[in-house]
Amino acid sequence: MSDTIIRRATPADMATVGRLGAMLVRAHHDFDPERFMAASRHTADGYGSFLGTQLEDEDVIVLVAESGGKVIGYTYAAVEPRDWMSLRDAAGVLHDIIVDPDHREHGVGRKLLDATLAFLQSRGTPRVVLETAERNEAAQRLFEKAGFRRTMIEMTRELG
Repeated sequence: MSDTIIRRATPADMATVGRLGAMLVRAHHDFDPERFMAASRHTADGYGSFLGTQLEDEDVIVLVAESGGKVIGYTYAAVEPRDWMSLRDAAGVLHDIIVDPDHREHGVGRKLLDATLAFLQSRGTPRVVLETAERNEAAQRLFEKAGFRRTMIEMTRELG
């Protein structure tokens, strides 16, 4: 979408970002209800509230895509130190990226991704890692086109 702008999120965006975050939770739960938590009537508020607490952290970026004065997507990423449990050196970690379904297939996700990568690079991160649901093929195509490669496979077993 040619009129889409990417900008830092503000506290005023958090209600819409929370709604999109709840959409992300529902999509993952639909992919695998045993692995991913279900959304509740409080998910949007909780998600927006949490991301609102991240806005002032200099090692975190929450970006929104805006079109026609409306927030239509967001990303959430952070510069993180070495993580011994995941065997990962310092890196940028892309935690969330989502575009409202009515605005997909117009390059909005790629614009958000590129702006997020630029922020992480400006902070000196040597690499960016992310996780994507096994069944989220559209996201995997976006990431592969942007130069990401597969490095880990999460496996889940229910114990009940």
